[in-house]
Amino acid sequence: MNLSSPAESPDIPGPSLTAQLPQGTITVSIDYAEIPAQRLFSFATRANPKRAFLFLSHVLGKHLPVDVATMGDVHTRIAAHIPELPDPIVFVGMAETATCLGQGVFEAWLREHPQREALFLHTTRYHVGGAHRVSFEEAHSHAPQQWFFLPPDPHRRALLHHARSLVLIDDEISTGDTLVNLVGAMQSCSPALAHLHLAAITDWMGPQRRKELTSRCHIACSIGALLYGSWHFTPHLSTFPIPAPELSNDPNAPTIRDSGYGRLGVTSAISLEPKFLQHLAKPLARCDRVLVLGTGEFMHPAYVLARELHAASKAKVWMHATTRSPILTWGPIRNVLSFPDNYGAGVPNYVYNYQAGDYDCIFLCAEMDASGSLKHLARHLGARLFFFLPGGRIAEDSLC
Repeated sequence: MNLSSPAESPDIPGPSLTAQLPQGTITVSIDYAEIPAQRLFSFATRANPKRAFLFLSHVLGKHLPVDVATMGDVHTRIAAHIPELPDPIVFVGMAETATCLGQGVFEAWLREHPQREALFLHTTRYHVGGAHRVSFEEAHSHAPQQWFFLPPDPHRRALLHHARSLVLIDDEISTGDTLVNLVGAMQSCSPALAHLHLAAITDWMGPQRRKELTSRCHIACSIGALLYGSWHFTPHLSTFPIPAPELSNDPNAPTIRDSGYGRLGVTSAISLEPKFLQHLAKPLARCDRVLVLGTGEFMHPAYVLARELHAASKAKVWMHATTRSPILTWGPIRNVLSFPDNYGAGVPNYVYNYQAGDYDCIFLCAEMDASGSLKHLARHLGARLFFFLPGGRIAEDSLC
């Protein structure tokens, strides 16, 4: 897509949408939709004075459970909009919400271009011991400070340094400010960048901001989204909730041991241990309802597990994830389960719309050794707790 027209293919017309939220009124105008808006999102509300509403995705597998086939279809569709770009290409998925989307799009693109040189990494709100970090700000987030890390592997570091194309993947593009901030940070590490492609489920920038994108980033730009439009929000200041506490931007915030699935760069699709997958899938029946629950930024390996379990057993498998995003109980958010952050950042984490009895089995997936909060969450959900080790290996915690 060029930056002045909403789409070049016939659109699926979508109406203007208006919703009365507790904090105000939102009106959405849709210019083009490859998938109807009602199938992509609904409106939710959150305790964030920077932006009091949320486009609650029906296809992301983050705040709401989503079946794995729907997620895979979205990954493939977004990857198909990536134009021919000069190599090497760096793909970046945005934390926290779009780590799985980003890596899913990267892997879908790799399936169609197996001989191409490309690197994927995702941004993060955590530090990785021994790795060099580069910072940027997320414009409207309740936790604005983010980082990405330079790959310690020499080949992957070289791909980043010599990259000529950058593909940034997020669930939505609002003003483009966050992505422009990230592009500036990336250019310090990838001086040969010549083309930027923004990939998203929804693009709300509007024609004027799209036109300004090339001049703001100082490189050629393209955009590929499943829905283009704009929104206007009128707040009811008298009913605005107490603001959520601002999260710390302390550079000494939690340092974690990365398990090798995205933060430090990968060049191939995730592959999980086949024998373990067979062992886990064997007792599942076609009629079983299975939830695979990722934790925070650690989503894509959980999605791969969910996808493979569905393929092996034909059970009904949904992907969902915990989050640090504070969404209020209203509209599509029926209930909230809060628990202490398992990364040690000292902020609440949430699971939305979990109801006892919804699933026959739940698999809780994490990238770190068992914390007390994760064990407590697993017991509360009646879930089995798994830790993903380097090389696609998975270990189960006994919860003792």
